Amino acid sequence: MDSRKFEYLLRQGDNALILSQQLSQLCGKGPALEEDMAFTNVALDLLGQTRMWLTYAGELEGQGRDEDRLAYLRDSREFRNVLLAEQPNGDYAQVMVRQFFFDTWHYFLMRGLLNSTDGRIAEIAEKSIKEVTYHLRRSGDLVVRLGDGTDVSHAKMQAAIDELWTYTGEVFIYDDIDRAMVEQGVAPAAETLRAAFLQHVSEVFEEATLTMPSPDAYMQRGGKQGRHTERLGYILAEMQFLQRAYPGADW
Repeated sequence: MDSRKFEYLLRQGDNALILSQQLSQLCGKGPALEEDMAFTNVALDLLGQTRMWLTYAGELEGQGRDEDRLAYLRDSREFRNVLLAEQPNGDYAQVMVRQFFFDTWHYFLMRGLLNSTDGRIAEIAEKSIKEVTYHLRRSGDLVVRLGDGTDVSHAKMQAAIDELWTYTGEVFIYDDIDRAMVEQGVAPAAETLRAAFLQHVSEVFEEATLTMPSPDAYMQRGGKQGRHTERLGYILAEMQFLQRAYPGADW
């Protein structure tokens, strides 16, 4: 088994899974019916992508762990999602800024993975790119509408940006696993993704009359190595409850 590729697959699956779980918690709580449905649809899209990533990870591992076992039978230290995905559902501005930051990185990552030397990964990216493109268009449009809206919406968006910016850099801080994937032609380089991310964010923020924090600001890290905030424990407690309470239960 290629353990580094297995870890890389877990990271992609866990990012989508944890953010999907976060968005699913907002079902019935959107500020408008259309937005409520949009949150749920994005959550379902991410869950479908999770299944593809974790299924491949389980097959590569060869230990009999399928997508369900990987999702429901791992503890928080075994999860590899970035810290951004587990930031709490605060007010609507915080939810949308978190989504926009994630969507921007996710979109450019999927574009890069379309050219992966691993055919299975390229196939997952190809199946995901249409959904991810929609996610970015939607969150970017809402950032502009809210940033260039009322004084209150502008202030809340700027506050959310300033709070969450420190979690945006982790995806570009490559470790040995990431670098190995780049060397093998599996994944795109961090510099390429970061440049595209910063350019797109800058363009959207300019239109939204919002201020982008310094790209060189300190960035939180650790999620990719299993060091998480306490928030992840609460997310998993809810997500994994049924499987933990009734081990092996099925429909």
